[in-house]
Amino acid sequence: MTADSKHLKPTLLILAAGVGSRYGGLKQMDPVGPNNELIIDYSIYDAIKAGFGKVVFVIRDSFEQAFKEKIGNSYEKYVATAYAYQEMDSCIRDFRIPAERQQPWGTGHGILVAKDVINEPFAVINADDFYGPETFKLMAESLTSAENSGNQYYMAGFLLRNTLSEYGSVSRAIGKVNKKMFLEKMTEYARIEKRGSQIVSFDAQGREQKFTGDEIVSMNFWGFRPSIFGFLQTQFADFLRVHAGAPKSQFFIPAAVDRLIRSGKALVKVLTTTGSWFGVTYRQGKGPGDHSQACQ
Repeated sequence: MTADSKHLKPTLLILAAGVGSRYGGLKQMDPVGPNNELIIDYSIYDAIKAGFGKVVFVIRDSFEQAFKEKIGNSYEKYVATAYAYQEMDSCIRDFRIPAERQQPWGTGHGILVAKDVINEPFAVINADDFYGPETFKLMAESLTSAENSGNQYYMAGFLLRNTLSEYGSVSRAIGKVNKKMFLEKMTEYARIEKRGSQIVSFDAQGREQKFTGDEIVSMNFWGFRPSIFGFLQTQFADFLRVHAGAPKSQFFIPAAVDRLIRSGKALVKVLTTTGSWFGVTYRQGKGPGDHSQACQ
């Protein structure tokens, strides 16, 4: 970290380009609060209060106007705002896109497309997840601390039991940490669900794995420095060389972080929270939850 960078206010990067296929529409723009607040409203309110100085929205060209009218424009008087656009051809250079591909390339790609509008430490969140004010406060303090030097990044770690849905299975990246709370590896698990008092996952062959519920998981709340963009550009090119022809392949940030850790190119400190995550994955799960704050 440079002598002055610790005094910069961090930026909040909001991944809002997803199509919400399981939910059935643009879930980022669907009210969930008692006064028609969006989940984004809660996140931006908590971020500004925690000390973030800019918000960058990652969106798609196809809904740019509607997004700005309903969300983006309303925040310009409260905080600096900018946009990045995640399209299938963003940052892919000379690789060819399969004709049958319908979506961009995942969360790692979503972060990469913002490389030209972020020059300061920044946090990354999903537009459709509620993380709680304490998580934003902890992340802002970490990103602006003297400890944030070199290629040390951060991950907000939630307890698995606090991130499950009552309406279907979920996919989660589970982290292994050392005694100093640095991440040692990330492992993706699909089809995690409650079965009575148990939490289980099933792999592609239908084999069952049980969890205690105390495992630390990523909910895509990360803290990075701009150095991450160079790493992601290199990894994304490697990813495309292998997977560009697969129409549903995804370049996910937990896998990218896992490769950085294993290669020794970065350290990732886990900021643990016992708060309950709230997200909109299935339409049945939509609801205000315990949200007591929103932008006014």
